[in-house]
Formats: sequence, C-alpha cells, structure tokens
Amino acid sequence: MTVIDLDITGMTCASCANRIEKKLNKQEGVTATVNYATEKAHIETGEGAAADADSYIAIVEKLGYGGSVPKPEKPAGDDPAAKELRGLKRRLVVAIALATPVILLAMIPPLQFDYWQWVSFALATPVILWAGWPFHKATWVNLKHGAATMDTLITVGTSAAFLWSLYALFFGHAGDPGMRHGWSILNHAGDPMGDIYFEVAAGVVTFVLAGRYFEKRSKQRAGDAIRALTDMGAKQVTVLRDGGETLLPIEQLQIGDHFLARPGEKIATDGRIVDGLSAIDQSMLTGESVPVDVGPGDEVTGATINTSGRLVVEATRVGEQTKLAQMAKLIDEAQSGKADVQRLADKVSGIFVPVVIAIALVTLLFAGFSNAVAVLIIACPCALGLATPTALLVGTGRGAEQGILIRGPEVLEGAHAITTVVMDKTGTVTTGTMRVVDVAPTGAAREEVLRAAAAVEAYSEHPIGRAIAEAGREEFGSLPEVSGFRNLPGHGVEGTVDGQVIRVGRGDEGASTNKATTVSVSADGRAIGTISVADTVRSTSAEAVRKMHEMGLKTVLLTGDNQQVADAVAREVGIDEVIAGVMPEDKVAHIRSLENVAMVGDGVNDAAALASADLGIAMGSGTDAAIEAADITVMRDDLLAVADALRLARKTLRTIKMNLFWAFAYNVAAIPLAAFGLLNPMLAGAAMALSSVFVVSNSLRLKGFK
Repeated sequence: MTVIDLDITGMTCASCANRIEKKLNKQEGVTATVNYATEKAHIETGEGAAADADSYIAIVEKLGYGGSVPKPEKPAGDDPAAKELRGLKRRLVVAIALATPVILLAMIPPLQFDYWQWVSFALATPVILWAGWPFHKATWVNLKHGAATMDTLITVGTSAAFLWSLYALFFGHAGDPGMRHGWSILNHAGDPMGDIYFEVAAGVVTFVLAGRYFEKRSKQRAGDAIRALTDMGAKQVTVLRDGGETLLPIEQLQIGDHFLARPGEKIATDGRIVDGLSAIDQSMLTGESVPVDVGPGDEVTGATINTSGRLVVEATRVGEQTKLAQMAKLIDEAQSGKADVQRLADKVSGIFVPVVIAIALVTLLFAGFSNAVAVLIIACPCALGLATPTALLVGTGRGAEQGILIRGPEVLEGAHAITTVVMDKTGTVTTGTMRVVDVAPTGAAREEVLRAAAAVEAYSEHPIGRAIAEAGREEFGSLPEVSGFRNLPGHGVEGTVDGQVIRVGRGDEGASTNKATTVSVSADGRAIGTISVADTVRSTSAEAVRKMHEMGLKTVLLTGDNQQVADAVAREVGIDEVIAGVMPEDKVAHIRSLENVAMVGDGVNDAAALASADLGIAMGSGTDAAIEAADITVMRDDLLAVADALRLARKTLRTIKMNLFWAFAYNVAAIPLAAFGLLNPMLAGAAMALSSVFVVSNSLRLKGFK
C-alpha cells in the first residue's frame, strides 16, 4: 500500500470535500478521505491503483479544485491559505464599509433622500459583484459539475435581489426622484416595480463573507502543532569524525554517527550512549518530572535535554524515523478526523438549495415573478451564515475573559457527548515544579541539614538540586560559601561547607517512594539526614475532579510516571482510574480505545493524545506543541478551568444547534407564505434580516456564561 497526502485548495464547504472524496474513492484500489477543515486529502492506494500523486492531483483539478503535494517548508508569502485569508479580509472590509449605508438607507425611511436609490445601487454593486465573487465563482464551478451547495443559494438569492432591483430601477418606478420604500404585509403583484432590494443582496454577502473569513482564520492554524514539534528538535549537531569535532546541520547526521551532547544541550536524535554519565530531562517527551540517570548502553531520545555530564551518543534513528517525527505524524493523522456538526448547514443545503430553486420556478409559473423573487430572497441563507460564527465568536469571547480558548466550531461536537476525562499528571493535576516536602535529620539539626544541602545544590543545574537550593533560600535568605564543588554524574554533588565535605545524592540511601524522591545528605562521610522532593498536587485539582464527577464524567489519570506515584496522586484528588508508565504512542492507543473522551495535558508527550481525543484540552502553562494540538486551551494553571471549558463548549454547541434549527425552521415556514403572495419581497427582506437578528441575539446570551 502506498500513502499519498495532498493539500487541497478551492473548497468552500463540506459538500466540496464530499465530492472530491467520492470521486477519488471511485478509482480502483483507492481508499481516500478528504478533510474540509484541514484542507487535506489522505489517499491509500492498493493493487491496480496509480501510485503517483500527479494522477490524483489531475482528478482533483478536473473537479475544479487545486491539489498539490505538501511542502515541508512553505515561505510565508507563498502560503496559499494565508493569501486566501488576506483576500477574504480585504473583501470583508470593503463589504462592511459599503453595505452598511445601503442597509441603513433601506431600513430607515427618514434617511431616504431624493435619488437615494441610485446611491444604494452604486454602493451595493461592488459588494455583490466583487466582494461576493468567491461565492459566485464556487457556484459556477459546482454547477459545471451538476452540484449545488450553500454558495449556490447565496449566488441565486443575491443575484435575484440585485437583478430585480436593476430592472425596477431602470425600467420601473424605483428610479423615480423621491421614491420611498413602502411597507405592506401582502405582496402587491399589480405594481411590483417600485421597490429595490439592494440591501438584501449586499447584507447577505457581507454577513456570509464575515462567517467565511472567521472560519478560514481558525483553520489556518491546523498545522501549528506539527510545526511546534519540528521546531523543538535540534538544528545542529557536533559529530565526531576523523578524530575531530565537526558541527553539521541536523539533516546531515547519519545512522551510526557518533555525536556529542554537552551539559544543557538537546540530544540531537534518537541514539545509544557510547561514553559518559549524565541525567536526561525527558519531561518534554514523557512528562516525567525527575531527570533519568543514564550511562553507556542506555537509549536516549532526540529533543530531550542533557542536564549535566558530557555524553557521546551513537545515532540509531534520524529524520522521519525519530520519536519526535513519529509524534508529529500521529498529530497529523489525528487532525485528519472529520467534524460534522458545524457543517450541518452545508449538508442540508445539498437538498435545501435545489428544493428552494424548484419552489421559486413553480412560483414563477403560477404566481408571477414578484412572488418568485420573494421566495428566493426569504430563502437567502443569511441566518444560516450567521448561526455558527456568531455563537462561536460570542462563546469564545466570553471564554477568553474566563481564560478559556476554544479553537473553532469543529471542536464543539466532541464536548457534547464527552463521558470520560483523561488527565496527564505532570503539569496538569500537579504543578510540574519540584519542591521540598520533607527534611528528616538523622545526625544533625533539621536547619543544618537543609542549609548545608542547599548551599551545595545552589551550584547544581539538576531540577532536584534547584528545588533544594530554592527551599534553602526561602528559609535562610543567604546560603554559606562552598568550595571544591564537584558534580558526581549518577551519584549527586559534593562541596566543602564550613570545613565539612557535604555530599547530596540519591546513592544507596536515596530512593523514589510514593510521590516523593528522597536524597541523602552526608557530612565528611557521615549521614546527617534526608530531604524529600516532590512534584506537588495543584491546590484546586481535588475540587476540579469533584466538579467533573458532578457533571457525570468519569476521570482517568494517564501518565508516563510510575504506578506508585500515579496511584498516590489519584487517591489524593479522587480520580477514578489510573493508567501509568505509558509512552506517547501508548497514550494515543489508550485514548483511541475509549469512547467520547476528553484529554487534558500540557507536554509534548500529550500532543498526539490531545489530537487523537474527541476533545483535546491543554493547560496554558504547557508546551506550544500541546497547546497547538489541543481543541481547547485553558490559560489559567487551574484544573477547575477544564470543567468550565467543558460547560462553555457544551453551551456554545447547544446555541449553534438552536440557531441552525431556527434558520431552517424559519425558511420552512416563510417560503410557503412568500410563494402564495402573503409576503412582498421587501417584507421578505425584512423577515430575512429579523431572522438574523434572532440568531445574533440568541448567540449574545452566551455573554452571561459564568
């Protein structure tokens, strides 16, 4: 089997993606999925199928869309998505500036001066023809292939309103000096030439264009998680060749090369230690808060950090074979999943649009052109275009005030049916910061043990050492001078304090028990006490878990930490189930084995799991990769915000569904009235505007969320 991924351009709604997907799947030996949100096609080819990308690009282009092989590095100026977004923004700004006075003139009779209708014509024309061009172009492309989408209804509705207005303006009474809009419930078929509907056409284009712009802007960030992971890797590496050290770009590193990892440097790629002792900070990869001691023969992973000793490493995996690259691939695959709720209007439009056009044609034959225009105008999808973006904008705006960031409408369907919340431990349930939790003296006073250990550890870069040094500074202010400091890789540190040789390390006496890591402290070889350091549980985690239980949610702790530590944390905060000792790829498997699951995390090790979950929630203090892979980000370092985020997402989704229901129900009820002449086109335009007011007002209720 050959796998081919393509970037797709020119799609305007979910029905476009469905058309491309169906066409690709008709090819022999091909299984394809096309994702409208990420604008990508994932093609798996088997026996009898073409194995080159050009064949499938040709199929996509024949349907009227664009296709290309993704490029690893795209210059910012050449990014088609960014270019399209800039174009939409220009059209939207112009549409708002020109359509606003047109709408005001039409809806407020005192503003209607002599020849106001000609001013409306001049202002509305560029809105309808230029600003609305993306809709008209998409309509034409789809019509050539016998398809109808939401764009079709926009074009038909606005064109009917615009062309009718032109006819009334140039050949009817609408162009007469002093013309005023009249208001009537019934459609006066006897004199249909005295009204214009430029505000209807211009308003529909402006509102729907605004929705399209905000949708496009949120989709543009779909690939940021993968870019964040890629940026995390080392860019250069020091390779040992021909008895010397050579600095090379990471791309030139080959399997079998020996390279250096100095203290504080990132491990360049996955490999095996050949020489040296050190401690590796794997928190960015595994979530483990305590660095792991390593020596010759131990495996190390690219992008982790060498905290202390000098290491010589043999490269065992490079490029796309590394764990970092595999995690990026997992995120990419997870983001190819489809979201359906926010595309409901487009799915229904496949039936709705032809039905409305058919009703308008029947009305034209039996009830006259004026009634047919009323049908088309009242069926304009203004409320449909506003249903999702207004609720999203208000909901996300309110969420931002509460420190909750919702990526876009495609994330909300997962929140509706969530039954299980899976949480990472480090940095999510816990603070992710090591702190001293106990000092146990055995041969000296407590203050002497902490003061001596903190003085020596002040020279260390190890996270445990930093925690001990910080505790000493907090308690004593200043620390005594140290001479003869030495780093003992794999054993700890030592130095002379007040004439005594102080050694602090895990050694034989130090051990990891329960939630804490305990180190021993000795003076001149005599044990004087132990100090326990732990990653402390957030003060609000227990309350947050309780609130999740009140919402009927099951809670699960999923962590790379050991079972004993994970069980202790789970007991303290009341979590239902514990899955410990898992690597990133195992996290994804566990997430995929669950149904209706939300994942909460903050590290790179959580990024793939966040993207695989029905709903990914990242803590704002986490890594860029985790935040970009998540559907929702809570900026407060507080697990309570996760419960708030779930409630807000659910409420926003309910509002969107209510808006969509109203928009469709309004059309179902109003179209027959227009067809039978009970609504003139002007009143139909007003009704259309009122439907939009209802949708916006309903969305504004989200401002009251607490």
